[in-house]
Amino acid sequence: MGLYHSVRAVAGASGDGPIDWTAVAEAAKSATDPGDLDVSATERQGYATDVRDARDRVREVGQLDFDLPETVEIQHRHHWIDANVATFERVMAPIEQQAEFIPGVARVVNTGSMAFALSFLGNNVLGQYDPLLLADGDDHALYFVRPNIRKVADQLDVDHDRFRRWIAFHEVTHAAEFGAAPWLSDHMEETMEEAIDRLTDGNLDRDSLGELDTTMTAVEGYAELLMDRAFDDEYDDLRRKVDERRQGRGPVAELVRRVLGLGMKRQQYERGKAFFEAVADERGVAAAGRVWDSPETLPTDDEIATPSLWIERVDP
Repeated sequence: MGLYHSVRAVAGASGDGPIDWTAVAEAAKSATDPGDLDVSATERQGYATDVRDARDRVREVGQLDFDLPETVEIQHRHHWIDANVATFERVMAPIEQQAEFIPGVARVVNTGSMAFALSFLGNNVLGQYDPLLLADGDDHALYFVRPNIRKVADQLDVDHDRFRRWIAFHEVTHAAEFGAAPWLSDHMEETMEEAIDRLTDGNLDRDSLGELDTTMTAVEGYAELLMDRAFDDEYDDLRRKVDERRQGRGPVAELVRRVLGLGMKRQQYERGKAFFEAVADERGVAAAGRVWDSPETLPTDDEIATPSLWIERVDP
């Protein structure tokens, strides 16, 4: 019945814009089992303890001054879809405003594509630090998709509590980056808006997209560095099992990941981590955190490839 309701929601897409966001949410959730959110008091306390411990360790190791987001949520998959439909709708709004007449068939295709993407991600995302880009105000949020965390822990045959703690540390490292660099959200929003403005004029702004990719490489790479240095347990077995699981995906799942750009995200992890490891080995972890001083101290793409260039320029 879930697939039937999902198809019906997409087929009934309406409105004047390229995407019917109400239909996207309905279709994505109809195609996705929300999962169990029966969280005991002990487990809820475990999440809170993990997040606080991660905050304290990351502050110590990275020598960063930051606070956790006020919103920290344990979610099921439908909660995550709702939150991210709102994000996608904000990001797509400038393009939608430029669209003129949209044939109904195109609206159905766009709506279906977005619903499929969110359903796939909703079934796979474990945790998320959400800087709420292009939203009103300065609110940020931290989400843990409990059904996915427990499902993957079972698949990897690892302890639930230990795996949850690993995810908490990873997401808190992202909170540290944006908390230590209040300018980072604005910088990313401005870069996104430049790219979107050019796109609505019919041009592909490769410079803005390249700058955004370089910034995300720094964001992902620094998080990897802090994870390595801050997590209070050995986790080589977790990373190995996660990598084996990723490599063991079927061809359809791998194709979807490529279409959604998830392969690019893995490259960002690897390139960014290599850059920050080199800087930290040369000057220390605190010196690597100098990338968050200002937009001018972010590494360029060439500097990520050759960390000594960034060290020479910034002299952290």
